[in-house]
Amino acid sequence: MEDKRFQVALNYFKSKGWTAFPFQLHAWKDYLDGKSGLLNAPTGSGKTFALWFPVILEFIQQHPDDWQNSKNNGLQLIWVTPLRALAKDIQKAMEEVCEAIGLPWQVAVRNGDTDAKTRAALKRRPPEVLITTPETLHILIAQKDHHKLFQTVQTVVVDEWHELVGNKRGVQVQLALEYIQAICPNIFKRWAISATIGNLEEAAKALLGKDLPINIVKAEVIKEIRLESVFPDEIEKYPWSGHLGIRMLDKIIPIIESGKSLLLFTNTRSQTEIWYQKILEAKPEWAGWIAMHHGSLDMSVRSWVEEALHEGKLKLVVCTSSLDLGVDFRPVDKVIQIGSPKGVARFMQRAGRAGHQPGVPSEVYFVPTNSLELIEAAALRDAMENEAIESQFAPILPYDVLIQFLVTLAVGEGFAPEKIYPIVKRTYSFSNLSKEEMAWAMDFITKGGNSLGSYEDFLKVSQDEDGLYKVKNKRIAMKHRLSMGTIVSEAMMKVKFKNGTYLGTVEEYFISKMKIGDRFFFAGRSLELLQIRDLSAIVKVSEKKTNNVVSWMGARMSLSSMLSDKILQILSEYNNGIHKSEEVKQVLPILDLQSKLSIVPDQSTFLIESHQSKQGYHIFFYPFEGRMMHELMSALIAYRVSASYPVTFNMAMNDYGFELLSDMPIPIEEILEEDVFSLKNIKEDILHCVNESEMSRRKFREIASIAGLVFQGYPGKPTTFKHIQANSSLLFQVFEQYDPDNLLLKQAHEEAINQQMDRDKLINALKKINRLKIVVKHPVQFTPFSFPIMVDRLSRTTISSESLEDRIAKIQAQFTVFD
Repeated sequence: MEDKRFQVALNYFKSKGWTAFPFQLHAWKDYLDGKSGLLNAPTGSGKTFALWFPVILEFIQQHPDDWQNSKNNGLQLIWVTPLRALAKDIQKAMEEVCEAIGLPWQVAVRNGDTDAKTRAALKRRPPEVLITTPETLHILIAQKDHHKLFQTVQTVVVDEWHELVGNKRGVQVQLALEYIQAICPNIFKRWAISATIGNLEEAAKALLGKDLPINIVKAEVIKEIRLESVFPDEIEKYPWSGHLGIRMLDKIIPIIESGKSLLLFTNTRSQTEIWYQKILEAKPEWAGWIAMHHGSLDMSVRSWVEEALHEGKLKLVVCTSSLDLGVDFRPVDKVIQIGSPKGVARFMQRAGRAGHQPGVPSEVYFVPTNSLELIEAAALRDAMENEAIESQFAPILPYDVLIQFLVTLAVGEGFAPEKIYPIVKRTYSFSNLSKEEMAWAMDFITKGGNSLGSYEDFLKVSQDEDGLYKVKNKRIAMKHRLSMGTIVSEAMMKVKFKNGTYLGTVEEYFISKMKIGDRFFFAGRSLELLQIRDLSAIVKVSEKKTNNVVSWMGARMSLSSMLSDKILQILSEYNNGIHKSEEVKQVLPILDLQSKLSIVPDQSTFLIESHQSKQGYHIFFYPFEGRMMHELMSALIAYRVSASYPVTFNMAMNDYGFELLSDMPIPIEEILEEDVFSLKNIKEDILHCVNESEMSRRKFREIASIAGLVFQGYPGKPTTFKHIQANSSLLFQVFEQYDPDNLLLKQAHEEAINQQMDRDKLINALKKINRLKIVVKHPVQFTPFSFPIMVDRLSRTTISSESLEDRIAKIQAQFTVFD
């Protein structure tokens, strides 16, 4: 390695008592040799310094005599991060380096929270380093004189690329990179940092586009993750989701006490609220030492929590995925994970928050919310040992993002379509964009396409005297700037006290199901709903206890294919008498009972169980494909069965299987002879069994927002959800009737089938079932595998004066006891 070029960096490392890792030296060398690339390194391994230092080293190389003099260098580095919360940490780390080595650079943050005064100052004198988000990068492109800003840029670094590559925000980044590359006099370098991702090569292609060679720098840093499962005193032979976790509180308290600073991750915001309450009830003296962090809380609350963690003032933060990403909390020495995170990458990301320093192992405690989740813990351990991680795939041809980008350019300095088309084509997501599709997009933004030509609001762009396409209407330009971005969330309502104090936001659908006077947990308090005013829920603190907890939309994460394969592998080992991990040994009573009553399905068998109870006739199927897939599969099988037999089904599902319940016997053997898992007519059957048009409408709402067809509202005065819904539904009908070839309509249908319903995954799952040996069993009672699915249905569909626990206890009392 050419140490001479690295001297300033190596001196800094030496002053800190650090030694540079080989991957850091490798990244510095590649960068200084003019290469672009993807850096793959685990959380807490020093990946920020791997790409921050070479930018400095190159500047020193180019200005050997005066690099320490203060002068107007212009923007040198754009650092893109998916989370605003990450920006402050990165800024702090960069400023600390500048101070230590005597580099008079300004490091600034520019995102949606940046005030107008700071924005104006940054525009007058651009900093050397700008830390921003994908959305704000596009806002910079929408400025009139952005050429001037970008002309000095040497590098764009995209942090947490694994979080962006698989969604439309990643497509925004691709377009921005190609555009800045095309207008920059310097051939600037582009790099991304990615922690956990299975298809690195494809992720690198999405970053580097068509023209740059694939270059991956892989950190061979072994980040040791010590997974320790917390076992219940008694394994329930009939496990059911959700209730076991809180029962383990007395085992969690000592873990919290043994650590200086911990993060307790749950999978849902409602779980976060419950755990926060229960820990405070058990340890009231910890008030002030523990806090809560999730996406619905007010930004100022979250910032305070992040700051207090930094300063070591908090012992415990109960949180959701809002703290998954690389927020640099050095004091955290342990992580507790409540319930299965349903994916290897997500688990590793969370585990990496502990011991967030090179060479320090991550200690993570896994707390099952039902006994069967211990098998998922064993599967996670196996996947991590074998470096098996999920893949992320970039969206292909999202026309809504293209339309937004073209209008962004038109709001800025204007564009010539013949120059922009090749730029767009160089991105991975639009590499197959045809000239006809580009012409359609141009026609759509200038003339409203085939159906919107009579409405001025849709004629956004027109050709100027100089031949460039621009937005001339100031109102349209302002609305576009306010609507830029690809994150389209559920309709949200503010939660406020009567005096106007703001607590955070909850999904509108949750509040819509409540009556005035109803109570719910939120922001760590028991609240009572007083009234609904505009888009706000007015509340007061209630002294009364409540079991009603905000159960947000994201509550039901689905098992990843990677983890499901590992679980089936463990079940195959069980059937061969192999029990490798302590977790599997703990659940042997469950697997033995399942085996006694039925069989344990594995990689070679597909199990169907048929059982009659007081509730009716049950058929349970076990594909192990995750909850989302089972939702679609159960609808498909129910549709196909009902085509031959006049029957009505109730459906329930979890990550392992699904249930069809009817009030009449179902001849399962006859149904199997009719090839119910056939791939024949699969597309038509999917469209019949799922309300495809409703799914398409829902997707179209998102697409219409991104493409700028419906306006979300002004700051502080958002458009109501009903209004947005009505507008997008009307546009959907207009396109279906008068413009059936509209590419946004085509995109809505495609996204509904492929994203919501995952047609390709369903086809692969059916192919897999057709290769397996199908075994039908008729157990005399519910089995350990069928019981949690049945409970899932009870918890969702039954209205009863008895609690769920009492009803389940009654059902269990009817079972034969097996020793």
